[in-house]
Amino acid sequence: TIFIASYADDRLGPVLRFLLSRHAAYISGQPLHVSATLPCPSSIPLVKPLEGKTALVTGAARGIGEATARALAREGAHVICMDRPGELEAAEKVAASINGTAFGCDVTDAEAPAKVGAFIAEKFKVIDIVVHNAGVTRDKTLGNMDAARWDMVIGVNLIGLIALNEGLIGHLNENGRIICMSSIGGIAGNPGQTNYAASKAGVIGYVQALAPMLVERGIAVNAVAPGLIETAMTAAMPTMTREVARRLCNLTQGGLPEDVADAVTFLASPGAAGMTGQVLRVCGGNFVGA
Repeated sequence: TIFIASYADDRLGPVLRFLLSRHAAYISGQPLHVSATLPCPSSIPLVKPLEGKTALVTGAARGIGEATARALAREGAHVICMDRPGELEAAEKVAASINGTAFGCDVTDAEAPAKVGAFIAEKFKVIDIVVHNAGVTRDKTLGNMDAARWDMVIGVNLIGLIALNEGLIGHLNENGRIICMSSIGGIAGNPGQTNYAASKAGVIGYVQALAPMLVERGIAVNAVAPGLIETAMTAAMPTMTREVARRLCNLTQGGLPEDVADAVTFLASPGAAGMTGQVLRVCGGNFVGA
């Protein structure tokens, strides 16, 4: 269901075009709100809408991050593929294959905002798109969870994201885009994932609080909340847990990293001017968090 605010009719077309395309095949069963909060471009290119733009993707070496980097590049963006130093070689391979730029930095490093900001200022002056994709899981029931597991997940998924983003806002162009990776676990929770669910719920709260603060600069801030996505991380889940998660979707299957990447790419585009402060679920109509 799409709800259209007053004076937002001119922002509806690109949203419908995305939702009716194959790129939205794993998006189902949720309301979307199209508003006139942000300025809308007078013309929106249908081919390579990100041409001439620069994007930063964290956690870009593998999985959803890699797929997102490739999707953004496909639509014309120059992509900075950022990952922790231990994954820099993999990030460099991704960057080389899309004519992008690799950068090694851990989002939990206290100096990360300054390091990334200095890198952008030196190499690109400003950027247009930030995708906060880096994330980890360290699952345990709350009674068995030690402080290290809790601190690592909250530190990477939420605290590191916020600190890095606050450092990047000053390097972001007018009418830029910020997309943060949440999860349906952050909407409804999951057994044994208290730390993960808390971090992803925090991401949603941060996006909703930040979006109104950046309206004057025309910057859209949104979250993407994937359901079960078939990656190396979910492949490590117990077989029955993974199968139940598949069957909780009305599509009865897990999604692919490309499904999330396509949603992120849409939110990064000029055509997403009608959406800010929202959570777009990429979950195949998963009943959890519906």
